[in-house]
Parts: sequence; structure tokens; C-alpha cells
Amino acid sequence: MSELTPGREGLARAAEQLRALHAGPEPLVLPNVWDAASARAVADAGFPAVATTSSGVSAALGWPDGEQTPADEMFAAIFRVARSVDVPVTADIEGGYGLSPEEVVQRLLDAGAVGCNLEDTNHGTGAGLVDASGQADRLAAVKRVARAAGVNIVLNARVDVFLRQAVPGQTPIEEAIRRGRLYVDAGADCVFPIGAPDEGAIAALVDGIPGPINVIAGFRGAPGQARLRELGVRRISYAGGLHRVVFAELKRRVAAIRVGEEL
Repeated sequence: MSELTPGREGLARAAEQLRALHAGPEPLVLPNVWDAASARAVADAGFPAVATTSSGVSAALGWPDGEQTPADEMFAAIFRVARSVDVPVTADIEGGYGLSPEEVVQRLLDAGAVGCNLEDTNHGTGAGLVDASGQADRLAAVKRVARAAGVNIVLNARVDVFLRQAVPGQTPIEEAIRRGRLYVDAGADCVFPIGAPDEGAIAALVDGIPGPINVIAGFRGAPGQARLRELGVRRISYAGGLHRVVFAELKRRVAAIRVGEEL
């Protein structure tokens, strides 16, 4: 472990702080970050935790999203985020880059992160979902290894049913709930059914999955913070939204400079 990351006791405390934020009086709101500067901006604004976005980090590193970023580069970026702030950090590590549960936990802790997203897209084939039971076993193994390491990592289990092909014979909602329940039973601390298409779907997921639910505000028909709070969503994130806004503004200003305008 780097001298710049907290010891295991400090990481263990940070993990419990992060977990408790999912059960507080208000939802945990996470404006996702992509580097140390954006992480400091979020922490300085008073947010109690910082979350990375794989799409933003990948873009900042010059790679496409979707597990195209080498694991070494992704975890190095997570390390730079974690060392720059004094609040718990949770990292979007997509499907885990083909790493074993032991490697996932070791790399997260070495980077100073105490939580992570793990998604059930089959990145090996580039499409579709991994087997739900197999994913539940993987999630359980990550939690088991983390506890043995002394840091009960906060696991946000992403359910990609609404982005990928669902299981034949079941509606996306039914399959998302089925997977969410499996993942909670496996030890997931939060379930992230990304892309739920409307308020009715979100409400059904909140009712059907016995654990905190993560929704991206404004994504694919999802409402904003206030309504998500009313629906019982416990974790509200912004994925790559902030990075896209910042980069769009950068491109606008660069274009203006190119034609001789001032900042």
C-alpha cells in the first residue's frame, strides 16, 4: 500500500461512513468525478463522499469507455482522486477488468477507495449480460475477500438489464428485480439498475429490491433529485454528466479562442 493512502483502519472507518450514508435521512448524492481537481471541487462543495465515473476517467486518460482503459491506468487515476480528498471514495470499475475478486479488492484498497461499482455486462463478448448466479457468486467473493482484508468495501451492484438484452420470457423490470435480489443476497450494499426508463419502473425497483437503489438523475427518463427522493431512491449519481458539461464548455471556449475571441 502506498504511503499516501490511509492504513487499513482508516479505510475501514471510511467504508463504514460511506455505507451509513445510504441509510441517512437524505439520499446520498454523488456528482461523479474524473480526476483529482474535480474530486476536490466536489469535496470542497461539502459532499460527504466522492464517486468516480468510468466514462469520464477513460476520456481523461484517452481511452473509450467500456473496459477499454487498462486496469493499471484506471486504478492509478482512482488513487489520484482518493489521495486528493478527505472523504470516502467509491470507484466505478465497470465489470472489474477481468481481475479476480482478490485482485479487485487489493487494487481498490491500494488506491484508497472503499467502495466500487461492479456491473453485469459481459465485456468479454461486448454485448449481453453475464449469468446472474455467476455474478452473484463474484459479488459474494469480493465481499468475502474485503472483509478478510479488514475493510468491508461498499459494493454497488450495477444491473444492466435496461441497457442490454434481457432474459427471454421476462420483462426488463422482472429481470432487474430478480438480479437485484440475487445481488443483495450476495452481500451488495446497493443496487444500481442503470437506465430504468421512467418513474413507474423506478418505483417498482425500489419496492421490489430489498436494499438501497442507485439512480442517475435525469438519465433515460429518470427525474431529478427531488422526485427521486420522493420515490425512495437512496443513492443519486450523475455518471459522466458533469464531465460532458465541462468538456462541452471547454470545446466552446477553444473554438472561440481559435477565431480570436477572448476568454
